[in-house]
Amino acid sequence: MRHLMSPLDFSTKELEKLFDLANDIEKNPKKYEHICEGRILATCFYEPSTRTRLSFESAMTRLGGKVIGFSDAASSSASKGESVSDTIRIISCYADICAMRHPKEGAPMVASEKSRIPVINAGDGGHQHPTQTLTDLLTIRSLKGKLDNFTIGLCGDLKFGRTVHSLINALVRYSNIRFIFISPEELKVPDYITDMLTEKQIPYEEVIRLEDVMPHLDILYMTRVQKERFFNEEDYVRLKDFYILDTTKMALAKKDMLVLHPLPRVNEISVEVDEDPRAAYFKQAQYGVYVRMALILTLLELV
Repeated sequence: MRHLMSPLDFSTKELEKLFDLANDIEKNPKKYEHICEGRILATCFYEPSTRTRLSFESAMTRLGGKVIGFSDAASSSASKGESVSDTIRIISCYADICAMRHPKEGAPMVASEKSRIPVINAGDGGHQHPTQTLTDLLTIRSLKGKLDNFTIGLCGDLKFGRTVHSLINALVRYSNIRFIFISPEELKVPDYITDMLTEKQIPYEEVIRLEDVMPHLDILYMTRVQKERFFNEEDYVRLKDFYILDTTKMALAKKDMLVLHPLPRVNEISVEVDEDPRAAYFKQAQYGVYVRMALILTLLELV
């Protein structure tokens, strides 16, 4: 039995196989629409989510399976004090596979150690968000045709953004990737990330102004400033509108640059950018369904 706690749990060869499966699902959905009949996915979400939870539910439903679960801790026995370890033991009696979102870092890992079914980390605190990273990688590979030889700018909340941390750790395994980190001083990427890049001799640059680097980017990965990660309202209000991507800034970019965003957005990408063919964040959400379908099939050993 296998779990997914981090994007690094799969080798790059295994990821290629997973992405090939996801692309086949995209092209031939009917081929897969009954493959999970009689199987149940449990979605155990201890904090709010729209895209990730519904994406998992859509993925399992499209595969012919069923979904049970809860969408916040208050509607589960966690509100009575039940531990994650006990919850997963119970869920293992009811379902065949589990996707877990939790505000505490490492909680899905604790669950996986006690589980009798595969557990997928659907986001744990500011730590990891592996299925979003798989979505990001599939989107880049599908739209760019490769996962190497490009410059990626990551913009916004690079301190608390688990999607950013996961993506960086995944991309360092591919050749000739250059990182540009765009953030205010208060939301800089953590030292452990830059130390890792320095140790691996992977080039990176840290800047504050988005306009200065737009012409150099092959991919721009925007993130929102996350209110729920701040300790006080004042800091959040001061930083929430630090970056707003609009058509003026897009005019500085390459004609084939991709704009990605894990969503939800607040106002860091102006709605006018949605009409730009380089805006790929809604396609990215669709790829999230395909990659989760492929992941469910792989962990249940149905392919």
